[in-house]
Amino acid sequence: MKIAIIGASGNAGTRILTEARRRGHEVTAIARHSGPNNGDTGVNWKTADLADPDAITAALAGHEVTILSVPFRTTDFDRALDGIRRSGVGRLLVVGGAASLEVAPGQVLLDTPDFPDFIKPEAEPARQALNRLREEGALDWTFLSPSMMFGPGERTGKFRLGTDTLLTAEDGQSHISYEDYAIALLDEVETPRHSRARFTVGY
Repeated sequence: MKIAIIGASGNAGTRILTEARRRGHEVTAIARHSGPNNGDTGVNWKTADLADPDAITAALAGHEVTILSVPFRTTDFDRALDGIRRSGVGRLLVVGGAASLEVAPGQVLLDTPDFPDFIKPEAEPARQALNRLREEGALDWTFLSPSMMFGPGERTGKFRLGTDTLLTAEDGQSHISYEDYAIALLDEVETPRHSRARFTVGY
């Protein structure tokens, strides 16, 4: 499958790229700066900025799937969607945030009293991006929210999936590694189960 990853040089993006290549997919890795040349002929690095829809449109043309893995606080999401939409790639998977997940019926994590202020500049735009996708009529989108703690770790392949509720493990923590998140995302790329929907992954 021909997959384009926007933000392929980031923390999650590098793991998603590694997982996609592990499965034999042909990947175009898109970043604002040139990526590494490690001799992998299955990866084509392209330099393009989401702030330039024309450049994004050109970089994405001819692919089957786009994966968007970028910080929401610095992204004009409507402009990004415009470039993706005009590329003709109809399928979009977004690396989302956990803060818009429910922790009780009708209450999302972001709106709880103890939610850290320093995370809100990223968490609120992520929630707005999800709301914007829910109004999207052209793209077949999927928004994958990680658990609350999202960072480097092991590739275990052992995790749970949910929909709109924050997942908590037996140890009381809500966490997922970048590596296992990448597995869940590529599983969705290969076997779509959450068309025009959000889902979540955690231990």
